[in-house]
Amino acid sequence: MGNFLAGKVVAVTGAGRGIGRAVALACAAQGAQVVVNDYGVSVEGGEPTSEVALGVVKEIEAAGGAAVAVADDVSTMAGGQRIVDVALAEYGRLDGVVCVAGILRERMLFNMSEEEWDPVVATHLKGTFTVFRAASAVMRKQGTGTLVGFTSGNHQGSVAQANYSAAKGGIISLVRSAALGLHKYGVTANAVAPVARTRMSANVPMELKEIGEPEDVAALVVYLLSDRAREEKITGQVYTVAGPKIAVWAQPRELRAGYADGPWTPERIADFLPGTVGTDPMPMLARLEEMARAAAARERPNQ
Repeated sequence: MGNFLAGKVVAVTGAGRGIGRAVALACAAQGAQVVVNDYGVSVEGGEPTSEVALGVVKEIEAAGGAAVAVADDVSTMAGGQRIVDVALAEYGRLDGVVCVAGILRERMLFNMSEEEWDPVVATHLKGTFTVFRAASAVMRKQGTGTLVGFTSGNHQGSVAQANYSAAKGGIISLVRSAALGLHKYGVTANAVAPVARTRMSANVPMELKEIGEPEDVAALVVYLLSDRAREEKITGQVYTVAGPKIAVWAQPRELRAGYADGPWTPERIADFLPGTVGTDPMPMLARLEEMARAAAARERPNQ
């Protein structure tokens, strides 16, 4: 066992399987006491069971670590609060939370139902908020703490995952808001956009050139939770980890601007905008065109 997180208490949501499980195990292996949360549902969000969280707790304990299971639903305020309350009751403090929990319900936007939209946004985005909200209140009083949200490269947009993409984009804005609002209290917030082999990635309709294992992602999360990251003042960042690659995403900023010397009219904008302000090309559109070309040639497209 290492000591990167020695003496720290960390709560991980979605920790029963995949990346969440890898994060929980890695945190414990690096000395943290871990609250293992998992509602235990399928990828689509059904059939909850507490067994998956308990199973990870047993793995941690068998390796000599300390952990406790919480099977609550993070999409409820009570569920997010309970994770924090259990951490305080069992270990007396909370130094980090990692929100990995998520589900998928894929459908084209024009066919997507409310029943396919609401649970995905509730689990990913609201589920991150409920835990962040409860944890940040504790961390503010402690004067220290780290929040880690999980986003996706699909925050750029997705053909059949408008619900998932919207939630993942919202998590980035939530993380940046937390970083700004909690900075003066000594609390940091970052997001991770992983590319790893999991239940969710199994159905990606393309060959991914850059992909790793859940353990790669866990190593990055352990670092972000550590004092080493705090010393470097890492906050408000979005990192991708894909096997051997780690990348940082750009902060939102204006790309180009133009100014008029009088009021705008539609005609004036039509003459001015294309040549002066222009557009920022959308990489995902180019990828779709490549996928369409590959499909026409009966090939499997690359990332």
